[in-house]
Amino acid sequence: MALTLIYVPYSLSEAFDSQKKSENSTKFVIAIDKSNNKQIQQLIEYYFASARTGNVDVLSYFLEAGFPVDQRNAQSYTALMVSAYNGQEPAIETLLQYGANACLQDKRGNTAIMGAIIKAEFSIVKKLYTQNCSEKLTNKSGMTLEDFANYWGQSDKLRKVRLATQP
Repeated sequence: MALTLIYVPYSLSEAFDSQKKSENSTKFVIAIDKSNNKQIQQLIEYYFASARTGNVDVLSYFLEAGFPVDQRNAQSYTALMVSAYNGQEPAIETLLQYGANACLQDKRGNTAIMGAIIKAEFSIVKKLYTQNCSEKLTNKSGMTLEDFANYWGQSDKLRKVRLATQP
């Protein structure tokens, strides 16, 4: 049986059978049985809940422990996509600092910046636009970022983001 260790905040301890590192510790160690899909799924759900709600402390614990920054959930989204769609700018900054790939696409071919465009989160669009994804990148509907922004009535705002991010 292979075990992996990951540090997560103590507040998550109720969901797992774990041992504290020390009496004064704010973290603990969870031994994960890789064959226990339910346990792995619970960790993934906690990770995505922290991305959705912008809980940077929990995200940081996961990422410092080596949790894959670009882990996908059952809907094919990454934490960056979830954070962008939900307007969680501090989470976006944290995920990008840990190397999140802003150019990854979900099962529909959409990227994190497209989720931010749908929700009109233009401070996030501005951050993600600087990640230099290919302008030729298209979703499954054949739309580029510009086409996508136009479809959602946000082409003027995307144009302003482009101008604001030019050197």
